[in-house]
Amino acid sequence: MKTFKTSIALACIAALYGAPALAQQQTGGLQGVLSDPSHQTYFEGAQIKIKELNQSTVSRRDGSFRFSQLPEGDYTLLVQYLGAPEMSIPVTISAGKIISKDVLLDVASTELENIVVFGQRAGQASAINQQRVSEQIKSIVSADAIGQFPDQNAAEALQRLPGLSIERDQGEGRFVGIRGIDPNLNNVTINGVNVPSPEAGVRSVALDVIPSELIQALEVSKSVSADMDADAIGGSIEVKSVSAFDKSDTTASVTLQSSYNDLRGEISPKMSASMTKVFNDDFGVAAAISYFDRDFGSDNIESNGDDEIEQRYYTINRERIGAAVNFDYRPDFNNQYYLRTLYSKFADDEYRQANTFTFDGDDSEIERGSKDRYESQQILSVTAGAEHQRGNWTIDYQLAYSKADEDEPDSLYYTFVGEGMAIDSSMQGQIPQITQDTAATQLQNYELDEISFEDNYSKDTETSFKTDISRQFDWAGTPVELKFGGKYRSREKQTDANIFIYDGDFDDIAAGDFAADTPDWGLGDFGQGLNRGVMRDYFNQHRSALELAELDSELESNGASYVNKEDITALYLMGKFEFDKLHIVAGLRYEDTDFSTQGMRVELIENEQTDTEDVVNTDWSAKRSYDYLLPSFSARYEFSDKLIGRFAYSETISRPKFEDVAAFQIIESKTEEDDGEFVTEREAEVGNPQLKPYESNNIDISLEYYPGDIGVLSAGYFYKDIKNFVIFADVAGSSDWQGYDEVIQAQNGEDAKVIGVELSWVKTFENGLLLSANTTLSSSDATTLLDGEEYKTSLPNQSDKVGNLTIGYESNLLSLRLSMSYKSENLEEIDGDLIRMEQSHQQLDFMGKYFVNNNVYLYLNAVNLNNEPYYHYFDNPSINAQYEEYGRTIELGINWQL
Repeated sequence: MKTFKTSIALACIAALYGAPALAQQQTGGLQGVLSDPSHQTYFEGAQIKIKELNQSTVSRRDGSFRFSQLPEGDYTLLVQYLGAPEMSIPVTISAGKIISKDVLLDVASTELENIVVFGQRAGQASAINQQRVSEQIKSIVSADAIGQFPDQNAAEALQRLPGLSIERDQGEGRFVGIRGIDPNLNNVTINGVNVPSPEAGVRSVALDVIPSELIQALEVSKSVSADMDADAIGGSIEVKSVSAFDKSDTTASVTLQSSYNDLRGEISPKMSASMTKVFNDDFGVAAAISYFDRDFGSDNIESNGDDEIEQRYYTINRERIGAAVNFDYRPDFNNQYYLRTLYSKFADDEYRQANTFTFDGDDSEIERGSKDRYESQQILSVTAGAEHQRGNWTIDYQLAYSKADEDEPDSLYYTFVGEGMAIDSSMQGQIPQITQDTAATQLQNYELDEISFEDNYSKDTETSFKTDISRQFDWAGTPVELKFGGKYRSREKQTDANIFIYDGDFDDIAAGDFAADTPDWGLGDFGQGLNRGVMRDYFNQHRSALELAELDSELESNGASYVNKEDITALYLMGKFEFDKLHIVAGLRYEDTDFSTQGMRVELIENEQTDTEDVVNTDWSAKRSYDYLLPSFSARYEFSDKLIGRFAYSETISRPKFEDVAAFQIIESKTEEDDGEFVTEREAEVGNPQLKPYESNNIDISLEYYPGDIGVLSAGYFYKDIKNFVIFADVAGSSDWQGYDEVIQAQNGEDAKVIGVELSWVKTFENGLLLSANTTLSSSDATTLLDGEEYKTSLPNQSDKVGNLTIGYESNLLSLRLSMSYKSENLEEIDGDLIRMEQSHQQLDFMGKYFVNNNVYLYLNAVNLNNEPYYHYFDNPSINAQYEEYGRTIELGINWQL
């Protein structure tokens, strides 16, 4: 298979160099820009066609379009943009010349006037037009559309699209699922560059790291073509940051906001600003910055479904800082150079107080604990590239560097234990109630049991280079574009854990000295709190005198530290064919992966027979290589200007999570006396460097109806057959694990299947009313293990129903949105011999804007109006697994635009 890389490259070159023989000889070209009459707004996604030649193209984000190798003659240029009347423009092509023809959209219609003057509907119009002309099955959110909802980050903005749902952390959207597929199986890029994940062990990118103010557009491709990365079983999410050439003149925007969270009674500030400037039509700079300092919290109660309940009280400070500076240099229409940068920092200062009740009659116990943790996640992306037009050749190349890291310095955990207290619970209901005596609520009746201190760091870096070369020509009257290219990605994921456990010599410590006022916990009786500052001061002053559990600390630290490396080389060849109303894109992609991992085998040995206790560390490394040849095919058929049908087939992969394939083994071996004999029990948790990637065959079919104004009615069907689905299994007793009682390891399991339909309707009315509704109905099946036996179930995080409903109104003075997002219940995980489910989630949000004038508007947002909680349960809804409340958040702000 290695020789395929050379073969496909030669085939690409031969095909493209053979193309000129098929081309017309005496030809010219046509180029232009699509804008409004004031040249202030460019229109992306317009379909521009030369009627007589049946050649078409699409306007880019700067409104530009281009045709090359056109025969001499007189032609008709047709311009179609939803929300504006179709335009017909005569053009004359001369041999050897490139004609410039700028196009001004007719703004006679009321809807388009609103787009140009206020931009209220610009986001919706732009997104629908881009979706209409896309070669993939795609959903898009533009910057203007993001501003029409109270969404704080990229994840929350994406939840409004058909088939997309989000996983929340402390009430905020964090990870994005496409059609219910695990977020680890999505591909996320910023300005075309793959984004590494700051979190240890995973591939999924938490999109709450990226503030919405830095985004020009979000594109979700649910089908892929050969020129796209193959690791996208769920789909591909592209984040596009601002560019100076998105506007023709200097622009500036400043937003000031204050928000209030009613659960904690906290007020939080937010500020953002952006600007673009073009110098001499050749050089442009765009910059954006965002700062948000939010104080909030949550009330939580969890259980194990059997004999344990935990009360949790969170106070959180979450800070987001984002910045983007982009440079564009365009000396002429045939050459473009760019530098894109994006920096984002997400800092989470979390303090958690918890009470854990274990019910066992006279042996019942209560643990009171704290988590004092500051975590920062950073993403840096730098991209440099260029595009060159050489006749009917287009050459693109890009060099990029991305880095993501997560730093958890000085995390501090305290555990206090109380025994002999009267506690009881029925363990029933979403919020199980606990009866406890007065002594259980007083910290002075507890003893300090353990202190742990952690300093953890993970880093994920990627360097990449790619090039794309394409050529357009006419083949027997059929417009054809052949394209080939390659990409190289080098990635390193490093996790470094430093864990220190102190578990003895606390006899002279009075637990009551660490007491604080009772937290305002809204789910029951919490008891005295724990004083964060006093506990931190005590540890800092007495750490050197505390008794360190050296072996446990060594086991935990070394077992969680490893380095994974991944080098990916890709080559592709594809063709685009335009047969009147039928557009076909077909291609072949080859990806070769070299993977290596370095970690440690760590074994804790406790032996009563020899009265010894020790930790044995052994270096462990592994390597493997694999490659794939992946075809893709898509077709778009225009039944009419308003009705479009699509079909797509693709084969994609997704590489396993880094923690699943990492070279780590954590083994505990205990030798104890049992009925006069010494018996050894061994348990382990291990990685699996030999895991195979997920493989998926994907089919998509859709029908889209565009009524001619700003609106679309669509229906789609999708099917995914996923092989090598990863499950966790007990492999004790297998050839590598003889003599072990339990060994938990990730394994490639049986096939998994996903099938579903997507329905979407977007409509704007002349009276200002806006309606948007979408739903995804799907089902899945997969084979996993439950209590050691095969069990048929749905995919984790797969909801049968996902939907959004938005009702809005717009005028020259007001813009209003009331939106609902819904996600039905889904399997969260198999927890031992219990099935853990996430209950359905339905949330209402409101956005209102008042336009003071063309430059200033005021806005009011209300997030989680219905105070929807987050709820997990075991087996049936009456058995609590986790219940959490976040409260409502009200935002008031002002925006000024130049």
